[in-house]
Amino acid sequence: MADLLDRPAPVRSGEELNASALEAYLQRNFPEASGPLAIRQYPSGHSNLTYAIQFGREDLVLRRPPFGSKVKTAHDMGREFRVLSKLHAVYAPAPEVVAFCDDESILGAPFYLMRPIHGVILRKNLPPAITVSPAQALQMNRALIDNLIRLHRVDYLSAGLADLGKPEGYLARQVRGWIERYHHSKTHEYLEIEALTAYFQQDMPATQSIALVHNDYKFDNVVLAAEDLTKIIGVLDWEMCTIGDPLTDLGTTLAYWVDPTDAEELKQNLSDVTLQPGSLTRRQVVAHYAQQTGSDVSRISYYLAFARFKLAVIVQQIFYRFHQGLTKDPRFAALPERVSALLRASLHAASTNQI
Repeated sequence: MADLLDRPAPVRSGEELNASALEAYLQRNFPEASGPLAIRQYPSGHSNLTYAIQFGREDLVLRRPPFGSKVKTAHDMGREFRVLSKLHAVYAPAPEVVAFCDDESILGAPFYLMRPIHGVILRKNLPPAITVSPAQALQMNRALIDNLIRLHRVDYLSAGLADLGKPEGYLARQVRGWIERYHHSKTHEYLEIEALTAYFQQDMPATQSIALVHNDYKFDNVVLAAEDLTKIIGVLDWEMCTIGDPLTDLGTTLAYWVDPTDAEELKQNLSDVTLQPGSLTRRQVVAHYAQQTGSDVSRISYYLAFARFKLAVIVQQIFYRFHQGLTKDPRFAALPERVSALLRASLHAASTNQI
């Protein structure tokens, strides 16, 4: 399994860091580790940029906003650092952060540094070298959901995270905010938008409980132990973490979860990890979550529809930066097809009340 560890690659063109400025910063803040600086980049992900930093004896991970981003609230490095600095002590899978820098003269944007978590991350397609038995697939699925439940049970008040968000009116603000984000990054006309925005505003369920929510919880944001893929050792990408309705978190996980009966366009755009024999279906995921938490999941189709809409908006925001020439990553050219597929899937959940 050592060959399957998530590894960095050469830095993408246009996303290079100012090596001399970063080295000077590291020398000031890690004087005992002085030595040659090596910078590589983790190639996956479309939002905040993640780099592997080797500075002498120090092995670090650097996170910074994407180049050209205009959505400040979605890439608040200071907020993400503050969350992780308190969360790691009470929720071990959260990364351990070690430094934050808001001096934009160094890298052109705020950034923070954290300790790496070495393990396996299952991206869009399961690597051919990994063979998962039906029993293992089931264990992996349950581990993912149980770890989400563990997060939702964190006492955020005792952890000092009460000021992370405003629970009252959380879902209404989310709906309003994501609709606004779509219109601010609009490049195409999508027929589903009008019906979806009306549905989200008019059929909103009442919030049952409040918890710490990750807001992007999925297989390729968790790190699995190389020696045991059913064991989660890390959870990454906390940029959207807040205090809110935990069913929005479950909805997000379901939006990334592919069932064998799903349309081919969803299967092509999302991970195939949950298509392995033995995997839970979305309905079984919901049933497991409800059994373990006692939550009323009768309106979960709303949360799934909204989560798919949010994913569509996130993809649209990324494409907007590409469309404006603010990023050159060639992966982004085909993103409108993904936006369209997610919007159709969102409307299907909204109109049928099915998951």
